[in-house]
Amino acid sequence: MGSMSGKTAFITGAAGGIGRATAHALACEGVSLMLVDLDAAGLEITREEIARHGNGVAVSRTDIADAKAVEAAVDETVARFGRLDMAHNNAGLLGPIVDLVNYPLDKARTLFDVNVLGLLHCLQPQIRHMLQSGGGSIVNTASVSGVHAVPNISVYTAMKHAVIGLTKAAAAEYSSRGIRVNCVCPGFVLTNMTKGHFNAETESILVAQHPIGRFAQPEEIAEAVVWLLSDRASFSAGSALFVDGGQTI
Repeated sequence: MGSMSGKTAFITGAAGGIGRATAHALACEGVSLMLVDLDAAGLEITREEIARHGNGVAVSRTDIADAKAVEAAVDETVARFGRLDMAHNNAGLLGPIVDLVNYPLDKARTLFDVNVLGLLHCLQPQIRHMLQSGGGSIVNTASVSGVHAVPNISVYTAMKHAVIGLTKAAAAEYSSRGIRVNCVCPGFVLTNMTKGHFNAETESILVAQHPIGRFAQPEEIAEAVVWLLSDRASFSAGSALFVDGGQTI
């Protein structure tokens, strides 16, 4: 078992991609997991894979846009495992690839409900439980789009700026009470969410923006998430850690 053995983590967007990779990495550290997503089939795959590690694992098919449902899932985590030590708030939507003037407002509202309000829905019950137990660590998934703009994903860009802002605000309010809140800012990651959204020409342009010469794998982002969650990052609070292949330089 790893250095986190005996702890419990709550992971959203756990049915695939970065969330699933983080679940695997934490399971290797001996962490019990509550896996949260709307994709029931994907959740079950992750659960079966994690169960092989011999750790405690549970799943909750939960829409993070529903505040009461998220609170119930967090409460269930504590009821099942007795504690909540860590959370990776990873669930999010990319949304349409379209110029700002033509961006459909209904899609913008959906993105806001998931990417911003959904994060708030997670943070509130997570922090309440961590305050009661004496502290914890939270990592939110932001993006390089949280600090600069990529054409034709304007609303996603605005939402990821908000994720970084919520991260910093939460850290400012709760670091002194034992709760570290940070975020990870990936460059372009090969996941089910990103595959198929861009044509070959656009992908070629995006690759060229990464000096390292390629896109990231979910496992590479997960390693950064686990570090931020761990005591090895004990002096990190309110940070936005870029794991972007040099995209922001």
